[in-house]
Amino acid sequence: MNSNGNPVISLEQVLRDIAPKGLNGPLPPVELWNPTQCSDIDMEIRADGSWWHEGRRIERERLVKLFSRILRKDPDGQTYLVTPYEKVIVHVSDAPFIAIRVDRLGEPGPDQELAFTTNLGELVLAGPDRPLRILVDPQTQQPSPYIGVRGRLDARLTRPTYYDLAEMAEPAPEAPETYGVWSKGVFFPVGSLVA
Repeated sequence: MNSNGNPVISLEQVLRDIAPKGLNGPLPPVELWNPTQCSDIDMEIRADGSWWHEGRRIERERLVKLFSRILRKDPDGQTYLVTPYEKVIVHVSDAPFIAIRVDRLGEPGPDQELAFTTNLGELVLAGPDRPLRILVDPQTQQPSPYIGVRGRLDARLTRPTYYDLAEMAEPAPEAPETYGVWSKGVFFPVGSLVA
């Protein structure tokens, strides 16, 4: 116990809990962790995907990747770094991840899969559990495309990735004026024909 009456937990124990097999092992079960201690240490993820702490950019990619493994967005919309012992508020400008690449797996059509690579090297297959969605700004009509990564966490597609996706688009089976892409048997609209 420290002077505040809180238990003292070693950094080694925290690292064993959040990355027992290193950065390439399975993701920790952050959705099962419900620590009572919560703090705000001025941590943020900016719209370009960069991580910042107390106004300084976190330059160590390995540390950012470690943090990204324990990221969770709760039903109230707040994002946290979560360990079994504590959760820390993370202020997210847009989405915590950036999708920097899309690849088509399989033959074009309903059976294909679309694989997105994030700025942190995570591979995400679009499908019913990881939906692709396009939000359109009502004022500018500019699209903002996102892919679900895990839990409630999304990756925003870069413009080149969105253009690559648009090149794969085909008319919707029931509405030929709507264009979209297939992945894992799900059709995701990405735009409409403009008359």
